[in-house]
Amino acid sequence: MKQAILFFTLYMALIPIAHAQKNVQVSPLPDQSGFTVESKTKDLGGGFYDHGVASPISNHRGVVATVDGQGRNIVLVWLFDHRGGYALLMIDALTGKSEEFPVPFDTKGDTPFSSILSEGNKLYSLYGSHFVEFDPVLRKFTFVSKATPQMAMSMTADDDGRIWAATYPSSGLVSFDPRTREFKDYKSVNKEKWAQYPRSITADDSGWIYFGLGNAASQIFAFNPVSAEITSILPPAERKLGIASVSRDLNGKVYGQSLSSGDGPWYELYKGKANKVGQYRTRKPKPVITGSQVLVHDKFPDGSLLKSLDLVNRVLVTENPGTRKKNTVTFNYSSDGAIVMGVGTAPDGTIVGGTAFPMRFFNYDLKNDNWVNRPALGQFNALANQNNKVFFAVYNGGYLIDWNPFQPWKGWPKKGTVSNPQYLSVASPTVIRPFRLVAHPDGKTMIMSGSPEYGATGGGLLFWDDKTKQQILLTDKEVVQDQSTMSIVPLKNGKILGGTTTTPGSGGEKKATEAVVYIMDMGSKKIEWQKALFPQAQEYSDMRLMPNGMVYGIKDKKVFFVFDPAKKQVIHEEDLLPKYGRTTAEQSPRIFVEGPKGEIYLLFNDGAIVQINPDNYNLKLIATSPSNIKAGGDYANGRIFFVSGSHLFSYKL
Repeated sequence: MKQAILFFTLYMALIPIAHAQKNVQVSPLPDQSGFTVESKTKDLGGGFYDHGVASPISNHRGVVATVDGQGRNIVLVWLFDHRGGYALLMIDALTGKSEEFPVPFDTKGDTPFSSILSEGNKLYSLYGSHFVEFDPVLRKFTFVSKATPQMAMSMTADDDGRIWAATYPSSGLVSFDPRTREFKDYKSVNKEKWAQYPRSITADDSGWIYFGLGNAASQIFAFNPVSAEITSILPPAERKLGIASVSRDLNGKVYGQSLSSGDGPWYELYKGKANKVGQYRTRKPKPVITGSQVLVHDKFPDGSLLKSLDLVNRVLVTENPGTRKKNTVTFNYSSDGAIVMGVGTAPDGTIVGGTAFPMRFFNYDLKNDNWVNRPALGQFNALANQNNKVFFAVYNGGYLIDWNPFQPWKGWPKKGTVSNPQYLSVASPTVIRPFRLVAHPDGKTMIMSGSPEYGATGGGLLFWDDKTKQQILLTDKEVVQDQSTMSIVPLKNGKILGGTTTTPGSGGEKKATEAVVYIMDMGSKKIEWQKALFPQAQEYSDMRLMPNGMVYGIKDKKVFFVFDPAKKQVIHEEDLLPKYGRTTAEQSPRIFVEGPKGEIYLLFNDGAIVQINPDNYNLKLIATSPSNIKAGGDYANGRIFFVSGSHLFSYKL
């Protein structure tokens, strides 16, 4: 749909004074590849500056087409920004008039992962450890209750209309009867050594409840709501890496598989009993308007269709299926901006990074106080510069791409196509959630590390030769088994120093008890030495090589240490918690920032910026940000740049 260039007003919610922002205007780029943000840097005093929201857009966490109390077609949208699932948006499909209903509980940053529209036209979800009901007829939230942690991964309704939810991370189970208003919390009904993803739930016509979970080892459970007894269905040999699935058939029975994406045998489930039936070919699933966080129910009760919902440009399109006539309206909503994963300096001097939900790329030009915001291939977790290009390590999938800021933006990065950004490689399933991306001093090699696929334990290393366009991918067994590399330092003798984390892939089982530091030979890719430098350490959050050959490091975001790689000894350590609290975090921590003269600064979550004395390793507080430092961090143009909330901040040295 081609439209004239429009200016949209994005109404930003008021947050603490340091972030307070009035209307933000954006305008599409001439090539329609994204938009610019019209903002003006604010001087916050004390050397700190707020450059505005990196990506002033929210993400949907479930969309449902239905009707209000007057029978008008409306669209309900769960809204999600860096604060979590903060509101439900109601849009009139004919006029675009919108209403926003703030969620009536503290989400603590959580957001919907499942929702359901009942036959009684009520919308339900469970997140932030609260179960909630919204009535579009009354135009308000009509029920809320504290519930077993943390969020529903799947929801359903039984034949009596009761709403059921199965929750992450401990397979909590709850029910709600819309008629009697009775809410039951059965708490955790299954225990594992890993976070459980119960991604499907349903009921047979006798009232038994079934749900399938993963990721480390799939399983199907049958739950008797009368006795609250639960029975596992899959024997140990049939539990797989991945997620089991269950679905309700019109015949009143439930059918399940050990893997939702598999072609293995099916179980027929009824009244708590399970029978293997081979293939389930005559599927007639019972319709239920429910789904995950990407749910889009696009059919209104009168048969009209929701064709598109664009939260970037605030455009809603519906269609009459009989006449094929489309109706396009604009709408509005408040947003405090998407999650910012971290920032770095590009070779052209601009500040670049990526946001999550929605996945966007941005770069900020301090000289012109100008933003550019475009869609991204995925979640830009980590970045590094080499040969006048920015390389990004991308979740989900462990993609490696590069971007040349001196060339025009050209299309989307896809395998086998020429574009800018350019697709280079993929490390999945060995690495899907990048923790680190390092440009080796040899001028050609990029090294990526991170955690593995969902349910797995131990991530590897990707070595990408940007001259030959070849890669070497090592598994955790070739690096440190059952651990992932969190920090990487190229040493001066052809070796690399790595620091691990015991954190498994999402939904995986933690198997290692303490993180280690290792030395690997770049040529052979073999580990030559490894040691748990600190007893019970769980991660080496960040490390940085100094000119004298010493390595600065951060353990568990709370201990600063200095390591001598030649002697393989820790020569200095200091507990950071009493004075400064924990360092800044995010999935790819950028805790250390190098200044213009090689000096090193540390960034802390509570706002402290601390300089390290290279002679005696003493720490000196330089300044304290008026708001938290959510993610680091880089130096450019006389300033340290960092993320605060959804905003880009800087401190002028």
